[in-house]
Amino acid sequence: MKTTVIFTLLLLAPWYAVGQDSSDSIHVKVNLVNVFVSVTDANGAPIAGLSKDNFQLSEDNEPQKIAVFDKQSALPLSIVLALDTSLSTHRDLALELASARKFAHDVLRPADGISLFQFSDVVDKLTLFSADMKQFDRAIQRIKPGGATALYDALYLGAQELEKRQPRKVMVVITDGGDTASTVDYKDAVRAEQEAEAVVYSIIVVPVEASAGRDTGGEHALIQISHDTGGQHFYATSGPDLDAAFHKISDELRTQYLLAYYPQQRYSDSDFRRISVKLTGVPGADGMKLRYRTGYYTSKSH
Repeated sequence: MKTTVIFTLLLLAPWYAVGQDSSDSIHVKVNLVNVFVSVTDANGAPIAGLSKDNFQLSEDNEPQKIAVFDKQSALPLSIVLALDTSLSTHRDLALELASARKFAHDVLRPADGISLFQFSDVVDKLTLFSADMKQFDRAIQRIKPGGATALYDALYLGAQELEKRQPRKVMVVITDGGDTASTVDYKDAVRAEQEAEAVVYSIIVVPVEASAGRDTGGEHALIQISHDTGGQHFYATSGPDLDAAFHKISDELRTQYLLAYYPQQRYSDSDFRRISVKLTGVPGADGMKLRYRTGYYTSKSH
């Protein structure tokens, strides 16, 4: 049993403990770095069927050897679905709940798990990770509107929950982008998501396109966090827009690739390592878009 656990950690965990305590339990340092990559064509459709030889991977501009390659459709998913229930989203909350429920039923398989969060003045975790759709449906029916918006707190706490999970970790957040009540800031939220290896998909609800009340700064922050973690952002002004965004997320999650590598010796003093992935030997690669996390930290902030 111990051998199996250690092998799993070697394969999936980027950083693990090191040393030996008085109880003779062994702690193994692991520096295998996981990079989850989504590839889409010029129209945004996922590209499947690529091989290990089609990818070139670098860290801080130094080429790296891909030690593990896998097509992600078969690996279990852990999803945090975070819904903004603050005052500014009341008008569209029913549509958000209907689309979120449809997404969960479509994407989840028995090996997967989803945890439902709601956030307004505070962040509430409504379910543990589970593939039990009856539990999820009961929880989504209990969602109630709130007042302020603790968006960054939701991102931070959702990342902490995902950090405990293996192997594929995804956060989907539906919000109008404003933050008025968080105790952590944007920088803390981004780092938490990166340390958890979470891929963030943001669905930004815009009821009135020209509304003077839009928080464009908050929208840009969500766009950036999605980019930095290898996810994607969507704008939604209606129920069909929400459904379309969830459909694209579902399709992408079924066609991701895992590239993992053991980093070569580092010479930088920074604890942030920048990752770059390119395609090679793929016809029409110039018109394709790759999404992956922009880097990782070699130390933990908590």
